[in-house]
Amino acid sequence: MKRLLKFMIILVMSATAMLVVGCTKPEDPNNGENGGSNNGGENNGGGTYNGYEYVDLGLPSGTLWATVNVGADMPEDYGHYFAWGETQPKDCYDWDSYVYCDNTYGRLTKYCSDPIYGYEGFTDDLTTLLPDDDAATATWGNGWRMPTKEEWEELYENTTITWITQDGVNGMLFTAANGNSMFLPTAGVQMANHILGVGYCCYYWSNSLYLESPLSAWGFLGSSTCIIGGHGRIGGMSVRAVRSER
Repeated sequence: MKRLLKFMIILVMSATAMLVVGCTKPEDPNNGENGGSNNGGENNGGGTYNGYEYVDLGLPSGTLWATVNVGADMPEDYGHYFAWGETQPKDCYDWDSYVYCDNTYGRLTKYCSDPIYGYEGFTDDLTTLLPDDDAATATWGNGWRMPTKEEWEELYENTTITWITQDGVNGMLFTAANGNSMFLPTAGVQMANHILGVGYCCYYWSNSLYLESPLSAWGFLGSSTCIIGGHGRIGGMSVRAVRSER
């Protein structure tokens, strides 16, 4: 059963404040019910757009969630890793290779709300990724995009989360009141040239800048708890696309 929302400080990649929300997880993910038969979620009321399948979870906003990660063919595939605001995977995820800085930590050249972190005091008014910088839009085309922070919160609040092993892959199954479900594989996160947390942690980007520290952006982390909070922009994380029909 989900616990109440609560605030706490957690160090995750960038030592920023995290909003922590509890979710049930077995001691061993392999102890969860195998959900391989649902192919990533029952898709009644779902469909395809630009050749990519989505599932209707009956969410209040009407947001439709893709059934696979960007770069994946199947729900159990990890797909590509992306730094926030970048649209291509790469071999190493660090400040030297990050596109929106001058190759130096804390010297941002785009999506910067605080001159302390901007290159030569740079700031702009951009707090949401533009389509050209959105990995979902750039890869799957117009009509698809990365979810907002609020859409991750809505997903959490309106589904039941279960840790399962689906076709041999650990992950989180989000089941909605309408009976439809969506599987997120535990792809981990890539820092520099090392992938961490595979099989144990879900790291997924939103398209929303973390205003309190623009070196970070909002994301979703699923491990022993579910965290919606700030994550360092340079980290290579998964992208699960959404689309809106309203």
